[in-house]
Amino acid sequence: MMYISSEKERCVLLANFMIENQATVRITAARFGISKSTVHKDVTQVLPHVNKSLYLHVKEILDKNKQERHLRGGQATKRKYLSQTKQSGKISRGSA
Repeated sequence: MMYISSEKERCVLLANFMIENQATVRITAARFGISKSTVHKDVTQVLPHVNKSLYLHVKEILDKNKQERHLRGGQATKRKYLSQTKQSGKISRGSA
């Protein structure tokens, strides 16, 4: 975990990481060893007051991630059931 002296400095650092890596809040939180809620609060509430243009870039990423969220969830569900199918050797389609 990195020591960052101020909330303002942290929000700029988080924003730059998100922009450079097109990272999600979850990935950013894991990278910096802080909670997802802290990352989200910093980039949505603190950053607009610190650096408006940086905030607008991060907002684009957050909006894109929000639009793609259902797709990632569907992929995770598919992986889960494929994994279960491989383990059991059969596909269960429910009762007929």
